[in-house]
Amino acid sequence: MRNCCLLLMAILLPAEVRVERRPDAVSVFLDGKRVTSFEYGPVWDKPFLFPLQSPSGVTLTRGWPVAERPGDSKDHRFHRGLFFGHRDINGMDFWLEGDAGKTGRIAVTSSPVWRKGMLQVVGSLIPPGGPRLGSMLAKYRFARAPQAYEIEVWLTIAADAGVDLKLGDTEEALLGLRLAEEFREDRGATLMNSNGLVGTKNIWGKQAAWVDYSTSREGKKVGVAFLDHPTNPRSPTYWHARGYALNAANAFGVRHFTGDKTKDGALTVARGKRITFRYLLLLHDGDASEAKVAQRFDAWKTK
Repeated sequence: MRNCCLLLMAILLPAEVRVERRPDAVSVFLDGKRVTSFEYGPVWDKPFLFPLQSPSGVTLTRGWPVAERPGDSKDHRFHRGLFFGHRDINGMDFWLEGDAGKTGRIAVTSSPVWRKGMLQVVGSLIPPGGPRLGSMLAKYRFARAPQAYEIEVWLTIAADAGVDLKLGDTEEALLGLRLAEEFREDRGATLMNSNGLVGTKNIWGKQAAWVDYSTSREGKKVGVAFLDHPTNPRSPTYWHARGYALNAANAFGVRHFTGDKTKDGALTVARGKRITFRYLLLLHDGDASEAKVAQRFDAWKTK
């Protein structure tokens, strides 16, 4: 299936886009190769994209707890591929999982839709022991680029359940990415942001247009660049960029990241309103320089 809209939206390499459905998941293929799958079954508290593959076929994400591989760390069970979460929505935790009395769920109650070259998903914010708070709506666009796959994400939080949504100041939000063990800084990975700063001590909690994690895996140089669109609230965003192979774009943790107790990064979505964030992931072969991450951000930011 050739998607004309996809080819017009991005001046990239032509690619055949195909989706394959199975119970509680939708897999996405470019030119016959699986890029990722959207997993949304009730066994999980939140939906996520998993695994993420580079064009050369290298798996970029940690396997555990979805499909464990030898050597996988087993911390933070809720770090699965590319996932949405927020530690404080109206005082309730949608980041952590496993405590039915304290943590909420993001429930996808209907099958995702493939429309206009994008995978479109609606999820409900279900707090512990209470009625639905609002909705999380996501759109994903997939494309082939030179030396990379692109996954563009539009993430909307809608206050459509009759109440305001206060998204609190927390370091644990908003769109998170957990990578394979080789992307750990203590195993030689390079963590770098758009300002040229390197290492988690220099990039964690800092604002930047993008952050790239690059390493060698399966004998190949690969990486993932995470780009923040300039139209996003508080762009350039802050980054919860950890050395243990977690990276999250987070516009909310201003007090946490700066250490300034006079600041408050909370945002309120008034009932009936919504807020949208737009991101781009480059699943690339080579390092950030070879994949031309900076140049790709410059081309994307005006779209």
